[in-house]
Amino acid sequence: MSGQASSKDSTANQNPAVSRETVSRETGGEVDTPIAIAAERASQVLTPGGTGALPRPAQRRILTVANQKGGVGKTTSTVNLAAALALHGLSVLVIDLDPQGNASTALGIDHRSGVPSVYEMLLGEVGLREAIAESPNNKGLYCVPATLDLAGAEIELVSMVARENRLRNAIDDAVLDEYGIDYVLIDCPPSLGLLTINAMVAAREVLIPIQCEYYALEGVSQLLRNIELVQSHLNKELFVSTILLTMYDGRTKLADQVADEVRKYFGDKVLSTVIPRSVKVSEAPGFAMTIIGYDPGSRGAMSYLDAGRELAHRGGQQ
Repeated sequence: MSGQASSKDSTANQNPAVSRETVSRETGGEVDTPIAIAAERASQVLTPGGTGALPRPAQRRILTVANQKGGVGKTTSTVNLAAALALHGLSVLVIDLDPQGNASTALGIDHRSGVPSVYEMLLGEVGLREAIAESPNNKGLYCVPATLDLAGAEIELVSMVARENRLRNAIDDAVLDEYGIDYVLIDCPPSLGLLTINAMVAAREVLIPIQCEYYALEGVSQLLRNIELVQSHLNKELFVSTILLTMYDGRTKLADQVADEVRKYFGDKVLSTVIPRSVKVSEAPGFAMTIIGYDPGSRGAMSYLDAGRELAHRGGQQ
């Protein structure tokens, strides 16, 4: 017995990480390996109430998720942050303002042509009550879908009275109160056109996803100028509340350099949580799911859960 103990001690000294895992498994103690930690957090995600509840905001928060650059994780961040907030007991509405309808797809919402959608809402043909639908995979998560009809909406809106206010006027507070909505997240198209302007006029906060890659800040200055114009002429309450770093690859120096540059530029508006580059995150929409539902133990899911928690605790104060 003493020989076996001596051998075990020797192994522990040679490889502490292996010994901790081995001892934990044999003694029934806590397992502190990355796989075990991920499994434990995944089990919490899959257990109703396991992630705990987040505080409800003092007043409903409406955030526009905008960046005119494509491929920065705008839609992915919108649906996964929404899912993270809903998982923590909050009620969230996603308004899909991108004609591609990717947010609607990820949330499992029917967005075939003819379905009541944000397009009809903008034109005043249907109200929010008719267009809203609950995500089948996410309790407390709702969506106003986008159909292909939205592609021509900017041309149709040009000739309309108060064209920049169409979305704000269509968001019915009474319906939001009825559904108990705490957060409204508006997913914008990758442009600074009339649809994005409508989103900014309807919201109080802007959340900007910025990828940790070359030219990360390219075009952001133009976005900030547009936000200032909207502030001056259409929505004085609008402000940039949150910056989310996406597509972070810790194996490269570039990712750290970009993250540092963004933090220097935007200061404490940048969430401390960064979203890693992940194949799983890209796969999830193909199954009409968010990453939190598709692979709750993945780094991507954990990161969005942490980002959602951080977003909620910040409270949206300017």
